[in-house]
Amino acid sequence: MLRPEWASFVGPYPLPMRHGFSLGELALYYNATQGIGCDLEVIPARGWRRGDYFDGTGLPWVLPSPNLPTLDSAIVYPGQVLLEGTNLSEGRGATRPFELWGAPFLEPARIKARLAEIPLPGVVFREASFEPTFHKWAGELCRGFQLHVTDRQVFKPYFTTLALLGVIRELYSEDFAWRQPPYEYETERLPIDLLTGDAAIREGLDNGTPVTNLEAAWQGELGEFLEVRRKFLIYPE
Repeated sequence: MLRPEWASFVGPYPLPMRHGFSLGELALYYNATQGIGCDLEVIPARGWRRGDYFDGTGLPWVLPSPNLPTLDSAIVYPGQVLLEGTNLSEGRGATRPFELWGAPFLEPARIKARLAEIPLPGVVFREASFEPTFHKWAGELCRGFQLHVTDRQVFKPYFTTLALLGVIRELYSEDFAWRQPPYEYETERLPIDLLTGDAAIREGLDNGTPVTNLEAAWQGELGEFLEVRRKFLIYPE
């Protein structure tokens, strides 16, 4: 959960990275929990169920951002966006942003062997090299991976990317770095802390805390949020 003291343009109010709200439901939640009190009516979309992915609607994909060109990039985004808080390329300037990621100093085979020790369901890592045309490492050959989601129902994007960061933090302590501000109108606080909403995540990775321990630590608050969340849901499962 985002801590109130880490509120920023990136995240203004306490929420988990994957909250499961539609935009209308989120408006209802914020209006009530943050005391906004506006005159709000949400008109539900017809024919949609909560378990439906966008490719089940028959509608064309419209980019919500220049760097989210496909549904696949949106599915991995809740985890891969954390790479913005590092010196790793998150694939901006490449053909598949957030699916592709890497850096010139990475050794994919070495990373893959280490990742094999961590259960990461619903995803496979294909070794890939790319040369970003802009942003981080522009014009330099980056070695890394493309994430291929094989099972959306069990894939855990946030956990997966934290596992990646933990391994790279361990293997490349001399080359890996947390990105420094400025970032999204913030000039003092570290971007990674704004993205996670809690400095304890970065501190845990720096201290070598297993990602399974990090995940266990947020389960209590997550359970409380899910209980409150139920009253604002307007779509069936």
